[in-house]
Amino acid sequence: MLWTSDEAVAATGGRTTAAWAAGGVSIDTRSLQPGDLFVALKDVRDGHDFVAAALEKGAVAALVSRVPEGLSSGAALLVVPDVLKALEDLGRAARARTGARVVGVTGSVGKTSTKEMLRVVLGGQGRVHAAEASYNNHWGVPLTLARMPREADFAVIEIGMNHPGEIAPLSRMARPDVVVITTVAPAHLEAFDSIEGIAHEKAAIMDGLSPGGVAVLNADIATHAILRAKADAVQARAVTFGAADTADYRLTSVQIGNDSTVVRATRQGQPVLYKVMSPGRHFAANGLAVLAVADAFGLDPVISASDLGRWQPPAGRGVRERIMLDVVEETSFELIDDAFNANPASMAASLEVLIHATPQDGIGSKAKGRRIAILGDMLELGPTEAALHAAIAETPGLAAVDIIHCVGPRMKGLHAALPRAQRGEWVETAAELLPRARHLIDAGDIVLVKGSKGIKVSTMVDALRKLGQPAASAQGDV
Repeated sequence: MLWTSDEAVAATGGRTTAAWAAGGVSIDTRSLQPGDLFVALKDVRDGHDFVAAALEKGAVAALVSRVPEGLSSGAALLVVPDVLKALEDLGRAARARTGARVVGVTGSVGKTSTKEMLRVVLGGQGRVHAAEASYNNHWGVPLTLARMPREADFAVIEIGMNHPGEIAPLSRMARPDVVVITTVAPAHLEAFDSIEGIAHEKAAIMDGLSPGGVAVLNADIATHAILRAKADAVQARAVTFGAADTADYRLTSVQIGNDSTVVRATRQGQPVLYKVMSPGRHFAANGLAVLAVADAFGLDPVISASDLGRWQPPAGRGVRERIMLDVVEETSFELIDDAFNANPASMAASLEVLIHATPQDGIGSKAKGRRIAILGDMLELGPTEAALHAAIAETPGLAAVDIIHCVGPRMKGLHAALPRAQRGEWVETAAELLPRARHLIDAGDIVLVKGSKGIKVSTMVDALRKLGQPAASAQGDV
């Protein structure tokens, strides 16, 4: 059992109406499993409105701040003054009782991918706990901690932010033994005065470091000195990664292929060769940070590098797939789904993957396969957003992309900055482009879809997937 009623009462100071034991913690009745403790958080909807449904679906109890109407007299409830604070208390109690070594991950780009790499690499040498989704905010971090099994050997906690002052309290709750800052880039500039302000906020993840903790820092970014100064201030052992000559974990060669990236590096001066099963220089660099974490935990370095090759990106974050247009003729196009989020750094990284990809010639109505980008607005960039969108036209190697379609009012600046031959369609909303999906692609093409979540270019990913025909299934003996 993950939590008994006595343990939960001790952690939260609440009162329970019945004895219970929970095997999990849920905040959503849609994904709730029988045996879970349902937490009635108040966000867009008030979780108290779903308590009855949660109990009917098999929740053993509900964490509430009031007794909802319509419940049976025997309903098991853990009653507290504030549900979110009680969830935080559960998270702290779970952290205090575990012997797991904890790594906290933040950064403007690559948090979730790095978390998933760590899940694979640490999971090869112990029992690892990490959130299934990108639970990195004020309720996601305590929820992840509250779900941590007592017997975990490792835990990976992703920590994000939208505004100043968010990271430090979450890090203090998680108390990581190691932290990773993947990079600092223009993102959420609406809430920060400068990139330096973002760097200071990211550096605040070190405020929660356990005594003698390790900070794994990107050596290639302009704000590295801010991160290093913070590490010195909290007496953390700083370990650096990147292509810089001074990096402790140094990239020396990155070969980006169609389906993978092969990396040569030095690891504290010793050569290492590893592969990640997705194209992208950013994946190569974050993989090096993961190896630094594994070393900080004293894991077998050969196994760590080998296990890194088993990682693949999660949906919406660079997943690459083949869409069959005609199963008889065996014609297809490739789709790169990177539509979960976007800022200038992640946009450049995704475009680099497209630039290095190789289309297929001679299989479509056009003689030559094309590289096509469908790019949506990058949101929350503040007063410089127009210039940052137009600057995408200056991405090194962008001439290799044949057509760039632009979605959203901010992307109109890029559309205007592109050479006429590269300029595809511009639309205000993704919905306007959906009916054109079949006309935008041809067999042999490679299509990247990238944009911030709020601009909904993910609907274009769905539309492109629907163009595919199911593969013919083999028929056996009846």
